[in-house]
Amino acid sequence: MGSPYKIHLDTYDGPLDLLLDLIKKQEIDIHNIPIAKITGQYLEYLHKLEQFDMDISADFIYMAATLIYIKSKMLLPPDPLAGPEELEDPRAELVHRLVEHEKFKSAAQLLHQRQQIEENVWSRPDRSLYEGEEVEGELIVSLVDLVKVFQQVLERRKEVVKIELRHDQFTVEQMMKLLRQQLITGAEGIELVSFFESCPSRYAMIVALLAVLELVRLQAILLVQQEPFGTIRLRKHKMFDVVFASGESLGETLPEPLREIDE
Repeated sequence: MGSPYKIHLDTYDGPLDLLLDLIKKQEIDIHNIPIAKITGQYLEYLHKLEQFDMDISADFIYMAATLIYIKSKMLLPPDPLAGPEELEDPRAELVHRLVEHEKFKSAAQLLHQRQQIEENVWSRPDRSLYEGEEVEGELIVSLVDLVKVFQQVLERRKEVVKIELRHDQFTVEQMMKLLRQQLITGAEGIELVSFFESCPSRYAMIVALLAVLELVRLQAILLVQQEPFGTIRLRKHKMFDVVFASGESLGETLPEPLREIDE
């Protein structure tokens, strides 16, 4: 007897992942999306999910409604009495969200690459970087521990089901300046988990981690804990003031991959 026929259906973390995949597979210009075609393909995918009795989350349904709304707007003739704002391309907001989500995915890939490097190179911190920085009863934390904490917080955030109607944009440079302000006002430093959890979105959390990694690289901050496996805190390095006084724009210090995420 032959093996049963198997059907493979791609799975996606969210509707933006699905849309990006449809766009990339067909080599479509993300700034000029054929909305009728993409809407049809998106709805066809949801229909297949229903056929296989797979649950469809609220954010996929919401995106379907958004696509249908955009499609209907584009079918209507332009209102001759409408102002410039009303004549804006109905796809503009969706395009913005897709571009930002693509940056998010690029950041996530960059994190994965960094983690692989750090697991091989940073498993033990270079003690020469921290000479004179030790405080009695305090341990220097490796970047591997930092990434592990971040992944735990990110997974918890992933479990929270919500539809974000508004996307706030954050840059690595802004996060670095925010960290500076918090470290200036907080004598005891910042609890790492609390800092990540205060971010309003998973995208902001990615940017926050990149900011922490960059400030560690610049020797502006330290990752410390009071005991092995204890709470990780961020505190000022002895070079903290020098790093932030070295230039008006911290963005100038960012490596090329991080500047691309900022743009």
